[in-house]
Amino acid sequence: MRALPDAGTRLRQGLSSDDWTLRAGILVILAYLTVTLLLPMSALLSKALEDRSGAFVGLQNFARYFATPSLSNSIGNSLFVGLVSTAICVSLAFVYAYGLTRTLMPGRAVFRLLGAIPLLVPSLLPAIALVYMFGNQGYASGLLMGESIYGPIGIIIGSVFWTFPHALIILITALSLSDARLYEASEALGASPWRTFWTVTISGARYGILSAIFVVFTLVVTDFGVPKVIGGQFNVLATDVYKQVVGQQNFEMGAVVGLVLLLPAVLSFLVDRIVQSRQGVQLTGRSIPYAPKANRKVDLALGGACLLIGLAIVSVLGTAFFAAFAKLWPYDLSFSLRHFDFDNMDGGGWASYVNSLRMAGLTAVFGTAIIFIGAYLVEKTRGFRAGREAVHFLALLPMAVPGLVLGLGYIFFFNAPGNPLNFIYGTMAILVLCTIAHFYSVAHLTAVTALKQLDPEFETVSQSLRVPVRRTFLAVTVPVSLPAIRDVAIYLFVNAMTTVSAVVFLYSPATSLASVAALNMDDAGDIAPAAAMGVLIFCTAALVRVIYTVLTAGLLRATQRWRHR
Repeated sequence: MRALPDAGTRLRQGLSSDDWTLRAGILVILAYLTVTLLLPMSALLSKALEDRSGAFVGLQNFARYFATPSLSNSIGNSLFVGLVSTAICVSLAFVYAYGLTRTLMPGRAVFRLLGAIPLLVPSLLPAIALVYMFGNQGYASGLLMGESIYGPIGIIIGSVFWTFPHALIILITALSLSDARLYEASEALGASPWRTFWTVTISGARYGILSAIFVVFTLVVTDFGVPKVIGGQFNVLATDVYKQVVGQQNFEMGAVVGLVLLLPAVLSFLVDRIVQSRQGVQLTGRSIPYAPKANRKVDLALGGACLLIGLAIVSVLGTAFFAAFAKLWPYDLSFSLRHFDFDNMDGGGWASYVNSLRMAGLTAVFGTAIIFIGAYLVEKTRGFRAGREAVHFLALLPMAVPGLVLGLGYIFFFNAPGNPLNFIYGTMAILVLCTIAHFYSVAHLTAVTALKQLDPEFETVSQSLRVPVRRTFLAVTVPVSLPAIRDVAIYLFVNAMTTVSAVVFLYSPATSLASVAALNMDDAGDIAPAAAMGVLIFCTAALVRVIYTVLTAGLLRATQRWRHR
């Protein structure tokens, strides 16, 4: 092994001890991402090219897959529910975002809060609520006019519910960045409000709309919770992966279906990257931020539309709460806590809930540290360009990898004979690693965005004063970036509490999680207890978010005073 150059050699080469420390840090993050992302995906590809004995068979498994109609038909089913759900979700989210950003309708703060609620629930909870609303004994089953909720209708409604806030966040951002001068020019030229809407508003927000379309489509096609609970006999790619692996122990075909499921996610991700690269600057130094004007008719119309959407969100969530506390639906609707007696239910107990708290806490702590340090090394260091670009590429990779596919890759890699990391298989550690990897991209981009706002002069001055890089990092970078660090931590915690797909293949009896317990209870026919577990997850995520915000408010005020000078 080559020895590292001594101090004198490093100085002659123009590299300080800090430079070598930063390069070593980049290599560590690169190794971490390779082990937690690249190698599991490589193991998945390798398994798809083998038979059950482990012998290489090339593309035979793929040929068998496409020759089996019951499997290959799932591609069309997935694309169908993905396209329909995306069209409905993005349309509703645009109306909602337009009302929040372009009108003076009353109650905008309340509507903004309602729109974010589905972020705090596991995707299977709206599906369970839809069973109580539109199932055989549902209180609103007549609205379906004889159609069954079990199938594409249920998948589409459930998918629209839980992907709605994802589209809403993107569209609010897109509609918030507008130049008032364009609207003044349009008015001066005598353009009608309708023409102004299409030529100015839609044109300015088109990249945000396209981004929302690709994000929602990817989330719907790769989701496992909704179709597992309410899909019935309508097979989609995500449920096929689960059936092949868990139901039939056919890991090779499960790997094939996983790779097929990966294709629409990758294509959607690539197109979204191309669209974003072509997006121009919406606001310049001469721009005048758009401020909505009072318009009674528009405000009432958009307010009514937002009210209907908000009531739909409350109805779904309220139904889940009611089912969790009703003694025996629909015969005895008196208040009861019997469904929270998880230790006497099939599929999971209170230990699963405690495990989820542990896993979410560990994911938030270690994930935030790893992701922020990695983003810092990518954004704030100079030199070693190849290493920094490799880290950035791998950090964006999880955006194109469904959680179900990533979890399957973890089975093949970490459970492989001879792997020195095999000892973590079936432990809490592998659940934490997989969850961090699954949600790495959004957290990384959040941290990078925050770090881009810091003037590079901080690092330049520190180097000229010979201040160690770790001191600048701890005394300047971390305090200034604290809002982003807080956002990353709470994002990881909430998603770790609600995720199903990324961990459904990796838990053991000792590490079962609350979301998986809810899934198992639903499988066992304990639908009300499954709803109760889902409600408990929602309440926990919401409560932790509020408590965390309150506890860190003082720290933020102390470290962010410079922003208000």
